[in-house]
Amino acid sequence: MASNAFLPSLTGALLVLLPLLSVSAMAKKTYIVHMKHQDKPSSYATHHDWYSSQLQSDSFLLYTYTDAYHGFAASLDSDEADSLRRSDSVLGVYEDTRYTLHTTRTPEFLGLNTEFDSHNTQVLDQASNDVIIGVLDTGVWPESKSFDDSGLPEIPTRWKGKCESGPDFKPTLCNKKLIGARSFSKGYRMASGGGSAKKPKEAVSPRDNDGHGTHTASTAAGSPVGNASLLGYAHGKARGMATRARIGAYKVCWSVGCFGSDILAGMDQAISDGVDVLSLSLGGGSAPYYRDTIAIGAFTAVEKGIFVACSAGNSGPIRASLANVAPWIMTVGAGTIDRDFPAFALLGNKNRFTGVSLYSGNGMGDKPVGLVYNKGGNSTTNMCLPGSLEPDFARGKVVVCDRGVNPRVEKGAVVRDAGGVGMILANTAASGEELVADSHLLPAVAVGRKVGDMIREYVRSDSNPTAVLSFGGTVLNVKPSPVVAAFSSRGPNMVNPQILKPDVIGPGVNILAAWSEAVGPTGLDTDTRKTQFNIMSGTSMSCPHISGLAALLKAAHPEWSPSAIKSALMTTAYTKDNTNSPLRDAAGGGFSNPLAHGAGHVEPHKALNPGLVYDISIEDYITFLCSLDYTVAQVQTIVKRPNVTCSRKFSDPGQLNYPSFSVLFANKRVVRYTRVLTNVGAADSVYDVTVDAPTMVNVAVKPTKLVFKSVGEKQRYTVTFVAERGAPKTPMSEFGSIVWSNAQHQVKSPVAFAWTSAAVS
Repeated sequence: MASNAFLPSLTGALLVLLPLLSVSAMAKKTYIVHMKHQDKPSSYATHHDWYSSQLQSDSFLLYTYTDAYHGFAASLDSDEADSLRRSDSVLGVYEDTRYTLHTTRTPEFLGLNTEFDSHNTQVLDQASNDVIIGVLDTGVWPESKSFDDSGLPEIPTRWKGKCESGPDFKPTLCNKKLIGARSFSKGYRMASGGGSAKKPKEAVSPRDNDGHGTHTASTAAGSPVGNASLLGYAHGKARGMATRARIGAYKVCWSVGCFGSDILAGMDQAISDGVDVLSLSLGGGSAPYYRDTIAIGAFTAVEKGIFVACSAGNSGPIRASLANVAPWIMTVGAGTIDRDFPAFALLGNKNRFTGVSLYSGNGMGDKPVGLVYNKGGNSTTNMCLPGSLEPDFARGKVVVCDRGVNPRVEKGAVVRDAGGVGMILANTAASGEELVADSHLLPAVAVGRKVGDMIREYVRSDSNPTAVLSFGGTVLNVKPSPVVAAFSSRGPNMVNPQILKPDVIGPGVNILAAWSEAVGPTGLDTDTRKTQFNIMSGTSMSCPHISGLAALLKAAHPEWSPSAIKSALMTTAYTKDNTNSPLRDAAGGGFSNPLAHGAGHVEPHKALNPGLVYDISIEDYITFLCSLDYTVAQVQTIVKRPNVTCSRKFSDPGQLNYPSFSVLFANKRVVRYTRVLTNVGAADSVYDVTVDAPTMVNVAVKPTKLVFKSVGEKQRYTVTFVAERGAPKTPMSEFGSIVWSNAQHQVKSPVAFAWTSAAVS
């Protein structure tokens, strides 16, 4: 982690200094100084103090690095740099490299600011000009700089979409970046009791009055925008995953929600218009696929070669809480990135606790004030629900509010309206140690459950509890990251347990992207602030990351099917964080597992060249559906083919050629699956298998070596899972993996094991 002595601009172990420093007559330059971390004399309280002592009085110490790099950055003249090089405590002094402004983190965290190993970045950019992403959401704010079309060529001639006019939306607002904008409101209008002909409460147009749709669209394919921030937080360059891809916005969500009829109409139109990728950051509970509007629409999209990504849902860490679990959909969970927004609560007992916040006002000063928390007779007081706080209780105080039930930012508004001057938003067991930063309307700090419990106990036990809140700006290179978000919905898949879901996780916590200027950053009616960018969290944010990455893969490999693209993203995903530890789960702080993170966290560089893919044809999906005990009519509802008879079925739905495995023993000891791998790497490639499994399962793979003589060649293998006799039929799941590898590639599949049906319920 870097403590920021000057301005937040750090990537990996290298600093990029923004050109804000005046160049003195002494021709000072910025240098990075690599120190022997362990050499710090005990007379210095901190490394920062030690590093400062190394400098002459007229030199600037810009950064102190502690984790990502041991050392500091400073503005030095050449003589001072040479002097430092001669010091025994200095390992090296390097003149800084000047880069462009920093991204606002996630493209860089995913490695998208560096050259792709086997794909020239410029060529990939040019190819992605022809890829169109359809975003089904709350519409779009077309004036956002994220939709600037500078440098883009003409719109692909195959595009059939258009920009609708509305009372607040002119078709001329579209351009060569935002190439389509439509709205679908009939279902909403009917559900609102107005009927499709009656004038609705909201203007029928593609304009985004919520912010969510603008945020997701710009995350997927927003153009680069310099000097982006939310009220000074996360300052840098905002850019989408596929910066030169085109966007079609389909407004299917309104103030009261998203209706299935509108969603299906939007999907239908997007397919007709010619999108290549569909991104849906929405969903409901799980239902049989023939009753799942999104699954039904997505099946047609995939049949036509369109990749479909959907959010997994924000109902975690509750088990079996997933949405959008159809195997032809990419189901995306959420993780953190290596950026944070620290805030601090200093209590009267001198304990100083760290949380997070995006509060950007004047603050509450440095004078402690009374701290209150009420878990008494009025059970809503501790939750800070609207109307629950008496002014006599809150006036002039910092109020501790339990997280849950109502929106986090609303709790702060409730405290403010009751006369409170600050809030500590304390997690309960449901959210564990997960910290989500918000743009609160009053000074507020969000803390985890453990800290929250200590603060609650302090308020209960101290006769005069006090607190003062302060705010630390933006910090980069946070470790560990990524961490699976506690809110990210979890498996197992309740529609059919033999398909492991979610598929992957992507960045979904504290994500900066474009915002609607029709609404304040909190989304509350009382928030009159306006901002061009906002920081949001949710699987809604992780989904468009994967949509944008799919667009890049589509550009690099236009011949790949949606299933091949999905396989590439899954089998190359990583399961270790930036401390080389297995991924952790914010819900409890322990290690995560594939029911939370699927195959792992996406890794774009490797996904572009995965070596092998698990491809799935539409006929395979139909055979899969026929094996689910659906009626032929129900299958036809999904596949829209009247001649489907279900004469071909899998003996087990898990026979689908999926890139992951979910093994349900239930009433049997042996489960055997066959998979087919397609070579998308070099000719004459040889792969060997490695198996990891729990002790109570024997796993045999035949053959153990696959030889691919040509590109596009397919090879089959069979894996047999045998549960040990007498193994306890635990309701818990166990996990393992199957990896096909050579010197160039690792093609990894997670495996989940369950012994009883209770393990998937």
